[in-house]
Amino acid sequence: MNQFVWIDLGVKDLDRSVTFYQAVLDRKCQIEEFESFRFAVFEHQGNDVSGCLVPKADFQPLNDSTLIYFNVDQRLAEAVKKVAEFGGKVLTPPHSIGPHGSRAIILDSEGNTIALHSTEVFNNEATQN
Repeated sequence: MNQFVWIDLGVKDLDRSVTFYQAVLDRKCQIEEFESFRFAVFEHQGNDVSGCLVPKADFQPLNDSTLIYFNVDQRLAEAVKKVAEFGGKVLTPPHSIGPHGSRAIILDSEGNTIALHSTEVFNNEATQN
């Protein structure tokens, strides 16, 4: 059983963040409403660990004291290219994290510090194109 089961990631602008995450992760986010509250659930199946984007009136961006890793397996370079295009910023370009694959640390469209992760071996040439 997974130790972590769900993530509620705070955002300022739900629609903007959905556009950002769908582009960068290449996965759907389903906007839902419950008791007049809108949020967006990341595409997942069954009991997969997942989460949602939750608009907050008093939004404060997540800093790197808690770093959430998003799966972009085998498409790290492509995902990083989409970050700026959809309102984010690359803080640390793709780099190896040893036997655990590769990651890039970014700011999302809302200013949250997150990591994009892939099990692929880091290839500096792939990120330069």
